Amino acid sequence: MADIINLLPENIANQIAAGEVIQRPASAVKELLENAVDAGATEIKLFVNDAGKALIQVIDNGKGMSETDARMSFERHATSKIKNIDDLFHIKTMGFRGEALASIAGVSQVELKTKKQGETIGTFIEIENSVVLSQEPVATNEGTNISMKNLFFNVPARRNFLKSNASELKHIVDEFIRVAIAFPNIFFSLTSNGQEVFHLEKSSLKQRLIQILGNNYNANLVSVKEETDYLNIYGFVGKPDTARKTRGDQYFFVNNRFIKSAYLNHAVMNAFSDMIAKDSFPMYTLFIDLDPSRLDINVHPTKQEIKFEDEKIIYAFVQSAVKHALAQYSVMPALDFELDASIQHNEAVSQPFTADKQNAAAGTSLYKTFTQKNQAHFINNKSDLEHWNVFPEIKNAVKEKAENNLLQNENKNANTLSSFAKEIHQAKTNKKPSSEEFIQIHKTFIIAENENGFIIIHQQNAHERILYERFANAMKGKPIAVQRSLFPVTIEVTPADAVLLNELIDDLNLLGYHVEPFGNNTFVIQGSPGDVPDGNEKASLEKMLEQFKHFSMDINFSKREKLLRSMAWQQSVKAGIFLNEKEIKSLVEDLFACEISNTTPNGKPVFLEFKKDELDKMFGR
Repeated sequence: MADIINLLPENIANQIAAGEVIQRPASAVKELLENAVDAGATEIKLFVNDAGKALIQVIDNGKGMSETDARMSFERHATSKIKNIDDLFHIKTMGFRGEALASIAGVSQVELKTKKQGETIGTFIEIENSVVLSQEPVATNEGTNISMKNLFFNVPARRNFLKSNASELKHIVDEFIRVAIAFPNIFFSLTSNGQEVFHLEKSSLKQRLIQILGNNYNANLVSVKEETDYLNIYGFVGKPDTARKTRGDQYFFVNNRFIKSAYLNHAVMNAFSDMIAKDSFPMYTLFIDLDPSRLDINVHPTKQEIKFEDEKIIYAFVQSAVKHALAQYSVMPALDFELDASIQHNEAVSQPFTADKQNAAAGTSLYKTFTQKNQAHFINNKSDLEHWNVFPEIKNAVKEKAENNLLQNENKNANTLSSFAKEIHQAKTNKKPSSEEFIQIHKTFIIAENENGFIIIHQQNAHERILYERFANAMKGKPIAVQRSLFPVTIEVTPADAVLLNELIDDLNLLGYHVEPFGNNTFVIQGSPGDVPDGNEKASLEKMLEQFKHFSMDINFSKREKLLRSMAWQQSVKAGIFLNEKEIKSLVEDLFACEISNTTPNGKPVFLEFKKDELDKMFGR
């Protein structure tokens, strides 16, 4: 019987390895930038075309390579960092496994120019599909200039899985930022399709953060610095006021290597507890320096997940360092003692709370409401509480029709659907207010009478549903009218947000925003939807971007769906806003004209119904 096990050809082995290391253009960017850092460069320039699909080029002024080293660097597991097994546990460089260049050469067309410092002539190597096409002397600057073209040209299936140029460029920007933050003493630049996106001069860590994250952090960074025998922690956290809905500006570095750690993130979140809203995330850039023998970075191909010798100690140090920094800079929450003096004369404050009063208070229904479990649903044991269900008629109709459809043949399907639509319409009609008199309470809820009792409408949830359907219709061919600005507004965003905004411009035009790129991360707002007040265009767009990034954490949404939900949330009338009679009437009419009126796009209830017979039962009638 013939033998069937064979060694893989070198080029196929490299392509398989590339699947682990080079998952997208940003992966190659990370590896090439880290190689430049390891080479001792003080200037690193990155050039990309078509979001790295056509070209990724890194030019550095590092120590360069000899002719032999240049050729060896493309061999699998060829490295200058590891001599014996003990070296693996004392890693102080960014790269060490010798996989990056071999993997890159397996899935792209590579050109390398390199010259050692002090040499008169350099080396040029051209590789395609792991095969060296040419190697010859060349005149070039000291350092290394490496270009990889046509990524995945020989693996079209992998190329088909790449996202849009805007999406891939955003990933490249993320990787670039992580390396640039870790090494503020190095000049970095990023040029995309001939346009410079980043130009980062050598600076302090604080200045590098402000260059990348924006000037709004200039006066809002709190310095963190703790030195111990076990480890050192330093960096910056944002003041609680800068907390956002997204995790975007959060960076952990261990020995200058960016890592992802939900465990350490939890330590920082604990340090900020009671200072920010539960659904908000603080900004932080924290560096942890410790003996390389106390951690293992060789646990993941991207080296972004590492193992600590003792995670609990690291957790405690991080939490303590952040808490100490916040306390030291007096940004911990403080009590407000500027109360109305008359409140001190109230009986509840001035007289002692005796044992008799405590027993009396414990027997009241109000006390029980706050102490007994499940009181929110404890209304009447005998009631089936149908009024808490939104559209029970629709639910029952769906069930009944589903059962009937199993018995009916295909010829009756049209009649079934028509009848079902009528029942849904009837169910909506039953909920619709029968009176045009409405009451707004707490500047949040609208009470309206209907045929069966009354409903309570949440004004923000209702407006979100209205706007969402309006925007969805705009995407289907009914663009929202643009209100042209007499004085166009300029908005400057971070480079990462600029990439995102460029991706959204076409859809924003359909939704009433006329936004044009103005170069250097700047955009001009030429027009906005008619219901956006004059002077509020810039803030409206900034909040929409922030909400879009918040929704982006859910990978189940399409880009357009995230935008629709972000716009609906951002432009909706918020709780706490007074509405006049005309505004309330318009809101209610628009709500019940919606295709779906009972929930927000995110599934929150828009209104709750209280039926008259249930109300009678509550009062014993």
